Amino acid sequence: MSAVGTLAAIDFRAMHHLAELFPGKALTKVGKLSDYHAGLKKSNADSDVYFYDSGKKGATVLIVGGTHPNESAGFMTAVVILENLKIETGRAIIIPMVNQSGFTCTDPMEALPMYFEIRTDKGVRRFPSGSRASNPLDQWPDPLVYTQYPSGQRYSGGESRNLNRCYPGKANGSLTEQVAYSVIQLLKKEKIDIAFDLHEAAPEIPIVKAIVYHAKSEALAMGAILDLEMDGLSYTPELSPPNFHGLSHREWGDNTDVLPLLMETSNPIQGRLRGKTNSDLILKGFSPNYQTAKETGALKIAYDQEGESLESRVGRHINGIVAILNNYNLEYPDKAISISGLPTYFDLKKNKIGKYLN
Repeated sequence: MSAVGTLAAIDFRAMHHLAELFPGKALTKVGKLSDYHAGLKKSNADSDVYFYDSGKKGATVLIVGGTHPNESAGFMTAVVILENLKIETGRAIIIPMVNQSGFTCTDPMEALPMYFEIRTDKGVRRFPSGSRASNPLDQWPDPLVYTQYPSGQRYSGGESRNLNRCYPGKANGSLTEQVAYSVIQLLKKEKIDIAFDLHEAAPEIPIVKAIVYHAKSEALAMGAILDLEMDGLSYTPELSPPNFHGLSHREWGDNTDVLPLLMETSNPIQGRLRGKTNSDLILKGFSPNYQTAKETGALKIAYDQEGESLESRVGRHINGIVAILNNYNLEYPDKAISISGLPTYFDLKKNKIGKYLN
């Protein structure tokens, strides 16, 4: 029994050891979420904030990964960007692990892997896969019903630890609400012009392989989707419902001047049909069960029969971001942002993601 306890303690400590990241040379500063809300200082939710400032006039873009830490492509897209980004005009701010607390646990009763490993030119790197929600050790107990502030909209109690139900947050609220509050303060203080929240969803979810946009971001989303279609990449446009509160694409737009967009990729490990659940499913995205569902038409799903690899999912996010920024520059030529150095969808598919990790 003591041996079991020792192994559990080792696993617990491993989950609390966050992945080391290696920003590219264009990095100018590293801050903290607590710079925008002191209540997070010294907490497990005080995430790193990475700044890339060209020193030349232009827009400021925010890229957020790790809202749901178990949606690995959202997190890894932010990592690939921060380790490769070059910037010629404007600024980029990246928060790769915005719900840092959620990276220190996994979802109960799901048998999800605690981490996955990627081979790079310099060796093997390990990344946490995490949970959809903040660690219950950091925020407990869950209420029976979570009442979203300030709309009063009601969700199940566990959603109180879901960052993407907690915007615009509360300075004196729960830990997750305070994270949401700090992001809103960052958007305001840093005068963010355009912001991305990167996600994944099960192949059977209607809003998948999608760009979800606030009404004021519609022109950017639609223009980008047309451009992406020309490159052979299909994205579904989804307007943010005005009566669905707490989500980034809704509350960022309603509470700040930012143009917000949320992007979803298709990830079999998120789904109910996934079958064998391990780190290979995160990396390769191949599920025989989803392949059968696709072949038979038993279920309407967004699933590539070769598998939804991490490379393809990260690539879709990067190509989507670049296409939207290109359309932003056409719409706002006097306040353009110029970035480079990022691998494309096709680069990642050809060379694998490890090629682009430092």
